[in-house]
Amino acid sequence: MSGPAPLARRAVVEGLGTAGLVAVVVGSGIQATELTRDVGVQLLANSLATVFGLGVLIALLGPVSGAHFNPAVTLAAWFTGRRTGDAPTLRDLAGYVPAQIAGAIGGAVLADAVFGKPLAHFSTHDRFAGHLWLGEVVATAGLVWIVFGLARAGRAHLAPLLVASYIGAAYWFTSSTSFANPAVTIGRAFTDTFAGIAPTSVAPFLAAQLVGAAVGLGLVTACFGRPASGSEDEVVVPHDGQQPAAPARSAEESALTR
Repeated sequence: MSGPAPLARRAVVEGLGTAGLVAVVVGSGIQATELTRDVGVQLLANSLATVFGLGVLIALLGPVSGAHFNPAVTLAAWFTGRRTGDAPTLRDLAGYVPAQIAGAIGGAVLADAVFGKPLAHFSTHDRFAGHLWLGEVVATAGLVWIVFGLARAGRAHLAPLLVASYIGAAYWFTSSTSFANPAVTIGRAFTDTFAGIAPTSVAPFLAAQLVGAAVGLGLVTACFGRPASGSEDEVVVPHDGQQPAAPARSAEESALTR
């Protein structure tokens, strides 16, 4: 089997994957508002597009970078890995997180350009409320619980389907419509459309997401116990995936998502 892809390639893939995710979220939101004035139908269209787009991105890019597309997931992977000596390392962290944030901003700008909207126009959609922050804690906790729980339970090959499905469901059962992702939150501040979030609302969302990630890791530990040394190296430091030794190995590499 080939070794892990170089960090530069993995960071580029994380940036591209996050850009693709935000482009789907923002673009489908714009399209939905142009096709109907029914807010429920708009949210349905937005959530369905996100489910399909995220599932494809995880399946396609997971074997290269792990398909985190989310600083909260990357930070959680680093935190769990540091106790067992597994990656990602601080160097990986420094490569992934900026790439994810830059990709998210680029994806929002791209979606605006595709639909002829003003580029990099800050959102005026205020989302500053305590119940929304609680929604983000719940959404992010559930995401981290599923991502790491699947890896710990040996079901990581189901990540493209189950993680995308969870995000689609969380659109509807959380008051915040489940951003659950610091990079995506920052990126969505750069579009004054259906999916946008006002810059003044970003910081509390980020704080809630980090709290949610910690809660999610607690749920993983409660359900599956602490990982043994080396038990998660295949999911937090994915191999290149060009010459997989077995399908199960490649599938595990796509466990860490959005």
